[in-house]
Amino acid sequence: MDFYKRMSIVCQRIPAGTVATYGQIALLCGKPRNSRQVGYGLRFQLAGEVPAHRVVNGKGILSGAGYFETWDMQKILLQEEGVEAVWKEDCFVVDLKKYGWKNTMADAAELEKLFEAERI
Repeated sequence: MDFYKRMSIVCQRIPAGTVATYGQIALLCGKPRNSRQVGYGLRFQLAGEVPAHRVVNGKGILSGAGYFETWDMQKILLQEEGVEAVWKEDCFVVDLKKYGWKNTMADAAELEKLFEAERI
């Protein structure tokens, strides 16, 4: 299974009302150093297939402006799900402690089993 297929599966599991980071997605895909590839995948490989508005950078900054039709679309979509994005200095930010996806080791193990099953 290629990285983008894994990414699709992981991103579709991000619960509404939460956000995940690019690094978190990469780690769950088994490629912890590929956070930039996650951004590329959201924009070019999986456009429209996954809830990309739920993915933020490691500081909670809404950094998907290149993906969405308007610069504030990600914020609007998150707010519709109950995630508060506040303006700080020059960008919108979400509180990762409050809204971050708290996936577990069991989630990671389940994903790994799924990925392994696809290799056969």
